[in-house]
Amino acid sequence: MLCPVCGSRKARRGCPALNQTICAVCCGTKRLTEIACPADCAWLASAREHPAAVVRRQQERDVAALVPTLHGLTERQHQIFFLFQTAIARHAPEGFTRLTDDDVAEAAASVAATLETAAKGVIYEHAATSRPAQRLATDLKTMLAEMRQQGATVYDREAALVLRAIEKGARETRHITQGPDTAYLELMARLLQQNRGPESPEPPAKPGSSLILPG
Repeated sequence: MLCPVCGSRKARRGCPALNQTICAVCCGTKRLTEIACPADCAWLASAREHPAAVVRRQQERDVAALVPTLHGLTERQHQIFFLFQTAIARHAPEGFTRLTDDDVAEAAASVAATLETAAKGVIYEHAATSRPAQRLATDLKTMLAEMRQQGATVYDREAALVLRAIEKGARETRHITQGPDTAYLELMARLLQQNRGPESPEPPAKPGSSLILPG
């Protein structure tokens, strides 16, 4: 029987998402992109436990590119970093607007500047110049407010430090990887996908942790 997806190769793998048998190539190349694999898919679990060499090399490159961004952050600040990154990943640009690394850098910088000013006792709203960056900055401020509403103690200086790290990553990743103007966004999307399967819940806070992860 031929694979119903490509119509050219033999179908050998049962796909729970499509409820059909498909070929190994389509399973491997369309997984989580064109095929919405359930978290309990055996083929998905196997691929995560034993990724192909090309996937491992990409993961190693991604981690190496991210190390300068995270340098100097504490474990707690790493958590805040990835929470902000979740807000960035969820952000939906307005209309046909395309979000780029420059927009991410500008949004993170504007919110960081506002928090740094507030930490000095001065209330002043630093605004991003581009419309996409302004809308993303709103999402970042919303994420910070949600963390605090749910009981997390996140100081202005601490949040600003994390946002400056995001700004640095968004500005420098393209040059490190020689990638496109969305190199940082693509890198973080891959890392977030590795750490969280589709439709899996946010990880709960550790007992006694001073940081509560919002859902």
